[in-house]
Amino acid sequence: GKVDPATNKAHPRVLKLDKQGKWVPATDPLHFDKPKIAGVGPGSGFGPVIAEAKPGVTIGLIPAAVGGTPLSRWVKGGDLYERAVKLAKENQKYGEIKGAIWHQGEGDSSNPKLYNSYQKRLSGMIADLRKDLNEPDMPFVMGELGEFFTRPGAETVNKSLHGIAETVPATAVASSKGLPAKSDQVHFNAEAEREFGKRYAAQMLKLQKQAAEK
Repeated sequence: GKVDPATNKAHPRVLKLDKQGKWVPATDPLHFDKPKIAGVGPGSGFGPVIAEAKPGVTIGLIPAAVGGTPLSRWVKGGDLYERAVKLAKENQKYGEIKGAIWHQGEGDSSNPKLYNSYQKRLSGMIADLRKDLNEPDMPFVMGELGEFFTRPGAETVNKSLHGIAETVPATAVASSKGLPAKSDQVHFNAEAEREFGKRYAAQMLKLQKQAAEK
């Protein structure tokens, strides 16, 4: 989504890890994978909701996403998986890893081999990530692909996410229902991204509450 400089203010208790590995106010864009096109993502709506639900706690967002990438780069051994784990481990000394939010699948939704194996592969990645971070019960929230996204395997990817939520403990799905695209009909617009982030946060808080009640 397009960043509006006039409203691009960070919540006072939400920080992001920048490209230099420093903690700075979480203004948009949170990510730096593609500086020319990076904009508003779900983290923008997610962080403030979590902060408001946790008075006195500073929320640190570790951006690891890279746009347009396949799941194969995010499974254990893949370059982006290893980078994300490294970033998280380096920053465990500053606080606790309280969860992960995930939005991916568009790149796997054109190839039947990829979308039909998506549930198994992402389930494996979640298990590996929890093990590598020594966080066996880490909440993991996945977001549905947009309703506007019409590649052949999009529905299968979304079903896979719900399949994981039903079979893998401490996982949940954030609904993309009713969230509009920007003009490319691939990405959500800025308003939709912020609303999506709030939906991620609601699911994350629910998982955290369930964990606390155990």
